[in-house]
Amino acid sequence: MNNDKIHSMKVAGVYPLYVAKAERKGRTAAEVDEIILWLTGYDEESLKGAIKSDVDFKTFFNDAPKLNPSRKLITGVICGVRVEDIEDPITQEVRYLDKLIDELAKGKAMDKILRS
Repeated sequence: MNNDKIHSMKVAGVYPLYVAKAERKGRTAAEVDEIILWLTGYDEESLKGAIKSDVDFKTFFNDAPKLNPSRKLITGVICGVRVEDIEDPITQEVRYLDKLIDELAKGKAMDKILRS
């Protein structure tokens, strides 16, 4: 998927997929939210507002209150590409989020997912 498509994807369209993936593996929507809040600095209210306002990922990450500096510790492969090697900043942020949701679905402990 090219960067323009990733940038223009709506958070509201992808968020339910993240939740469904987590719930299929016995995890919760609250854990998905915790990951997103940790990554972006949004609070619960602003996250829900962003989802309701139907923003795209580019706007979502550009408007993020405080991207967590520990997100740079996220490494590994998602969609066949090493997340740490992605050059486009917005695409990298989306893939960081994808990677964290994958870790959640694989049963990883939250303290490990949140790099604490």
